[in-house]
Amino acid sequence: MMTEMTTTILSAPRTWGSTSVERRRWFACDDQLANPDDVYHRGIAIEAPPEIVFRWLCQLRAAPYSYDLIDNLGRRSPRELTPGLDDLEVGQSVMTIFELVEFQRDRQLTLRLRRHSRLFGDIAVTYLLVPVAQGRCRLAVKLVVRYPGPLGARAFARWFLPLGDLIMMRKQLLTLKRLAEDQAQAEFG
Repeated sequence: MMTEMTTTILSAPRTWGSTSVERRRWFACDDQLANPDDVYHRGIAIEAPPEIVFRWLCQLRAAPYSYDLIDNLGRRSPRELTPGLDDLEVGQSVMTIFELVEFQRDRQLTLRLRRHSRLFGDIAVTYLLVPVAQGRCRLAVKLVVRYPGPLGARAFARWFLPLGDLIMMRKQLLTLKRLAEDQAQAEFG
Protein backbone atom coordinates (compact mmCIF):
# COMPACT_ATOMS: atom_id res chain seq x y z
CA MET A 1 0.00 0.00 0.00
CA MET A 2 1.38 3.40 -0.99
CA THR A 3 1.72 6.02 1.68
CA GLU A 4 0.91 9.68 1.08
CA MET A 5 4.63 10.50 1.14
CA THR A 6 5.44 7.80 -1.44
CA THR A 7 2.65 9.10 -3.68
CA THR A 8 4.03 12.64 -3.40
CA ILE A 9 7.58 11.50 -4.20
CA LEU A 10 6.38 9.56 -7.25
CA SER A 11 4.15 12.34 -8.57
CA ALA A 12 6.64 15.21 -8.12
CA PRO A 13 8.81 14.29 -11.14
CA ARG A 14 5.65 13.97 -13.23
CA THR A 15 4.03 17.35 -12.46
CA TRP A 16 6.79 19.97 -12.03
CA GLY A 17 5.53 23.55 -12.30
CA SER A 18 2.15 22.59 -13.72
CA THR A 19 -1.21 23.66 -12.39
CA SER A 20 -4.19 21.40 -11.76
CA VAL A 21 -6.01 23.17 -14.61
CA GLU A 22 -3.13 22.38 -16.98
CA ARG A 23 -3.10 18.75 -15.89
CA ARG A 24 -6.80 18.38 -16.74
CA ARG A 25 -6.49 20.07 -20.13
CA TRP A 26 -6.46 18.29 -23.50
CA PHE A 27 -3.16 18.64 -25.41
CA ALA A 28 -2.48 17.77 -29.05
CA CYS A 29 -0.06 14.99 -27.94
CA ASP A 30 -3.10 13.16 -26.52
CA ASP A 31 -4.08 12.35 -30.12
CA GLN A 32 -0.58 11.10 -30.98
CA LEU A 33 -0.22 8.25 -28.51
CA ALA A 34 -3.30 6.37 -27.40
CA ASN A 35 -3.35 4.54 -24.05
CA PRO A 36 -0.01 5.82 -22.68
CA ASP A 37 1.62 4.12 -19.72
CA ASP A 38 2.37 7.46 -18.09
CA VAL A 39 1.86 11.21 -18.40
CA TYR A 40 4.20 14.00 -17.30
CA HIS A 41 3.31 17.68 -16.99
CA ARG A 42 5.67 20.62 -16.85
CA GLY A 43 4.84 24.32 -16.64
CA ILE A 44 6.41 27.72 -16.24
CA ALA A 45 5.22 31.35 -16.22
CA ILE A 46 7.03 33.62 -18.68
CA GLU A 47 7.07 37.42 -18.72
CA ALA A 48 6.95 37.58 -22.51
CA PRO A 49 4.16 37.41 -25.09
CA PRO A 50 3.37 34.03 -26.71
CA GLU A 51 4.74 35.08 -30.11
CA ILE A 52 8.22 35.65 -28.65
CA VAL A 53 8.16 32.44 -26.61
CA PHE A 54 6.99 30.55 -29.71
CA ARG A 55 10.02 31.82 -31.68
CA TRP A 56 12.24 30.42 -28.92
CA LEU A 57 10.36 27.11 -28.98
CA CYS A 58 11.15 26.93 -32.70
CA GLN A 59 14.83 27.10 -31.72
CA LEU A 60 14.42 23.54 -30.44
CA ARG A 61 14.92 22.58 -34.08
CA ALA A 62 18.56 23.61 -33.62
CA ALA A 63 19.32 22.57 -30.05
CA PRO A 64 17.73 21.18 -26.89
CA TYR A 65 18.47 24.19 -24.62
CA SER A 66 19.07 21.93 -21.66
CA TYR A 67 22.43 20.68 -20.41
CA ASP A 68 24.45 21.13 -23.60
CA LEU A 69 27.34 18.98 -22.40
CA ILE A 70 24.97 16.03 -22.03
CA ASP A 71 22.40 16.40 -24.79
CA ASN A 72 24.05 18.64 -27.38
CA LEU A 73 27.50 17.03 -27.61
CA GLY A 74 29.01 19.98 -25.76
CA ARG A 75 27.88 22.56 -28.31
CA ARG A 76 26.20 25.58 -26.78
CA SER A 77 22.54 26.09 -27.69
CA PRO A 78 22.23 29.40 -29.63
CA ARG A 79 21.56 32.46 -27.47
CA GLU A 80 20.15 34.48 -30.36
CA LEU A 81 17.22 33.61 -32.58
CA THR A 82 18.31 31.80 -35.74
CA PRO A 83 16.49 33.19 -38.79
CA GLY A 84 14.24 30.66 -40.52
CA LEU A 85 13.82 28.20 -37.66
CA ASP A 86 10.25 29.43 -37.21
CA ASP A 87 9.44 28.37 -40.81
CA LEU A 88 7.81 25.16 -39.64
CA GLU A 89 6.69 22.11 -41.59
CA VAL A 90 5.39 18.81 -40.29
CA GLY A 91 8.17 16.21 -40.45
CA GLN A 92 11.03 18.52 -39.46
CA SER A 93 13.60 17.30 -36.96
CA VAL A 94 13.44 18.82 -33.48
CA MET A 95 16.17 18.25 -30.85
CA THR A 96 17.55 15.54 -33.18
CA ILE A 97 15.43 12.69 -31.79
CA PHE A 98 11.95 14.19 -32.26
CA GLU A 99 9.83 14.95 -35.31
CA LEU A 100 7.41 17.87 -35.57
CA VAL A 101 3.96 16.29 -36.02
CA GLU A 102 1.69 19.28 -35.47
CA PHE A 103 1.87 22.99 -34.72
CA GLN A 104 -0.18 26.15 -34.43
CA ARG A 105 1.84 29.34 -34.84
CA ASP A 106 2.25 31.24 -31.56
CA ARG A 107 0.24 28.51 -29.77
CA GLN A 108 1.76 25.03 -29.74
CA LEU A 109 4.35 22.56 -31.01
CA THR A 110 3.70 18.82 -30.84
CA LEU A 111 6.57 16.38 -31.27
CA ARG A 112 6.92 12.62 -31.45
CA LEU A 113 9.99 10.52 -30.83
CA ARG A 114 11.29 9.59 -34.30
CA ARG A 115 11.25 5.88 -33.62
CA HIS A 116 10.34 3.66 -30.72
CA SER A 117 13.41 3.63 -28.51
CA ARG A 118 14.66 0.78 -26.34
CA LEU A 119 15.76 3.37 -23.82
CA PHE A 120 12.85 5.85 -23.87
CA GLY A 121 9.97 3.91 -25.39
CA ASP A 122 7.43 5.91 -27.37
CA ILE A 123 6.90 9.57 -26.48
CA ALA A 124 4.74 12.41 -27.76
CA VAL A 125 5.03 15.90 -26.28
CA THR A 126 3.17 19.19 -26.68
CA TYR A 127 4.54 22.59 -25.74
CA LEU A 128 1.45 24.79 -25.29
CA LEU A 129 1.46 28.56 -24.85
CA VAL A 130 -1.41 30.01 -22.83
CA PRO A 131 -1.72 33.83 -22.66
CA VAL A 132 -2.17 35.02 -19.07
CA ALA A 133 -2.12 38.82 -19.43
CA GLN A 134 -0.70 41.42 -21.78
CA GLY A 135 2.90 40.40 -22.47
CA ARG A 136 2.76 37.29 -20.25
CA CYS A 137 2.02 33.62 -20.79
CA ARG A 138 2.35 30.15 -19.38
CA LEU A 139 4.27 27.46 -21.16
CA ALA A 140 2.53 24.20 -20.32
CA VAL A 141 4.11 20.95 -21.48
CA LYS A 142 2.60 17.50 -21.53
CA LEU A 143 4.41 14.27 -22.36
CA VAL A 144 2.57 11.01 -22.99
CA VAL A 145 4.79 7.96 -22.67
CA ARG A 146 4.62 4.29 -23.52
CA TYR A 147 7.51 2.56 -21.77
CA PRO A 148 9.83 0.22 -23.68
CA GLY A 149 10.38 -3.49 -23.74
CA PRO A 150 9.87 -6.34 -21.31
CA LEU A 151 8.69 -5.94 -17.74
CA GLY A 152 12.13 -5.32 -16.20
CA ALA A 153 12.98 -2.58 -18.71
CA ARG A 154 9.54 -1.05 -18.29
CA ALA A 155 9.91 -0.98 -14.50
CA PHE A 156 13.32 0.70 -14.80
CA ALA A 157 11.99 3.26 -17.30
CA ARG A 158 8.96 4.00 -15.10
CA TRP A 159 11.34 5.10 -12.32
CA PHE A 160 14.19 6.59 -14.36
CA LEU A 161 12.46 8.46 -17.19
CA PRO A 162 10.26 10.85 -15.14
CA LEU A 163 13.21 11.98 -13.03
CA GLY A 164 15.61 12.21 -15.96
CA ASP A 165 13.07 14.15 -18.00
CA LEU A 166 12.35 16.47 -15.07
CA ILE A 167 16.04 17.34 -14.70
CA MET A 168 16.55 17.99 -18.40
CA MET A 169 13.23 19.71 -19.17
CA ARG A 170 13.36 21.92 -16.08
CA LYS A 171 16.70 23.28 -17.33
CA GLN A 172 15.27 23.62 -20.85
CA LEU A 173 12.19 25.56 -19.71
CA LEU A 174 14.18 27.84 -17.42
CA THR A 175 16.63 28.58 -20.25
CA LEU A 176 13.85 29.31 -22.75
CA LYS A 177 12.11 31.50 -20.16
CA ARG A 178 15.23 33.59 -19.62
CA LEU A 179 15.92 33.96 -23.34
CA ALA A 180 12.31 34.89 -24.16
CA GLU A 181 12.13 37.39 -21.31
CA ASP A 182 15.44 38.96 -22.41
CA GLN A 183 14.08 39.16 -25.99
CA ALA A 184 10.82 40.78 -24.80
CA GLN A 185 12.78 43.29 -22.72
CA ALA A 186 14.97 44.16 -25.72
CA GLU A 187 11.96 44.55 -28.04
CA PHE A 188 9.50 46.28 -25.73
CA GLY A 189 11.64 47.79 -22.99
